[in-house]
Amino acid sequence: MDALEVIPQIEIVPITGPLDARVSVPGSKSITNRAMILAAMAQGRSVLDSVLLSEDTRYMSDALRVLGFIVEVDENAHRITVGGRGGVIPAHGGEIFVGGAGTVMRFIVAMVTLGEGRFRIDGNQRMRQRPIGPQLDAMQRLGASVYSERDNNCPPVIVDASRARFEGGETSIDARVSSQFVSAMLMPAPIWKAGLKLRVIGDAARPFIDMTLRLMEAWGTNNSIEGDQIVVPGAQWYRAQRFAIEPDASSASYFAAAAALIGGAVKIEGLSSNSVQGDLGFLGVLQRMGARVSWHPDYVEVVGSGQLAGVDVAMNAMPDMVPTLAAIAPFASSPTKIRNVAFIRHHESDRIRVLATELRRIGADVRETEDGLEIRPSTMRPAPIETYDDHRIAMSFAVLGLKLPGTKIKNPGCVAKTFPDFFTRLSALRGPA
Repeated sequence: MDALEVIPQIEIVPITGPLDARVSVPGSKSITNRAMILAAMAQGRSVLDSVLLSEDTRYMSDALRVLGFIVEVDENAHRITVGGRGGVIPAHGGEIFVGGAGTVMRFIVAMVTLGEGRFRIDGNQRMRQRPIGPQLDAMQRLGASVYSERDNNCPPVIVDASRARFEGGETSIDARVSSQFVSAMLMPAPIWKAGLKLRVIGDAARPFIDMTLRLMEAWGTNNSIEGDQIVVPGAQWYRAQRFAIEPDASSASYFAAAAALIGGAVKIEGLSSNSVQGDLGFLGVLQRMGARVSWHPDYVEVVGSGQLAGVDVAMNAMPDMVPTLAAIAPFASSPTKIRNVAFIRHHESDRIRVLATELRRIGADVRETEDGLEIRPSTMRPAPIETYDDHRIAMSFAVLGLKLPGTKIKNPGCVAKTFPDFFTRLSALRGPA
């Protein structure tokens, strides 16, 4: 990771023959950051195994330390230990910096309602452009004193917390921009005196909400779905535990896509068909494009022929997979249409615009729509790819570079956000020299 930070660009070495590889991927970022929040709210010491150690998870552990929690990170063992305080925030106020980590921003803003004092949560330049207004609106309707410091519905966010006054209750939330708003509200809700009845508007990445609910249950609390409401009873407690983090399905997608694009077989260790991660649905998209997917007790195997068919698919349930699909779509024999993801314009970059721009840079036939992309079979030429400090743009176009000789990825160090050694693991696909 340190070396990549100072390398302006990296050239991807293409692979010509069929793949025959077995790969492992780091722990899930989404689960690691949720588990740290749940562990901090539990009573007692929790041990998290197989965690992701990356920029986003370090911002979360740093934030929890600012809040007064004891967080110990064993990098060699990929283990994090969190001393939970039973729903109490030890620090009385604090300044928290989250960089570009959306989960940390949204989750911490809701969590500090359990505390006392003034909390200010800020991020980098891009984070200050990413909306959080719907979450603030929902919290305000419940009586929380929370607001955007610049009155623009974006960070920095100020929370004047009073545990004695804030009890939770019933409200609605607009999740069309981000499901993280919902997950943020749900996780502290069992500890709120009145719990939470939350009506969710919109269907942005619903599997991430389901992930949150399943993890809350795994940590000892109850919830239910009643009509269009999620109901979380109050006055519950999270139980400290030892918890193993699943491998990251989003990170696995790049290796699965490589198998479909190049041909041959890739076995990805540790993934299970009953995972809580919605991004595993991308394997189904690859099947529609012509790959074969088979599940085994300790790995999933993706086998491709190197021949792809285009697809027409709504990707709102797995928005982080849009760059991966867009990067391989120009190689398909028929057009690909990606729909229902207007909200990814507010991710680490405006991913719809960025993907269209960079695909056109290498000669792809692509049309940007309001809520997605239309990509036609294309003859492409290599060019340096701008990554916009967006880890998923870098990793997706790196997969494309396995097929398109001469592809160069600018600012490769941006992958440190979620997958610090991505390029090392990608190069291992070609086997020993």
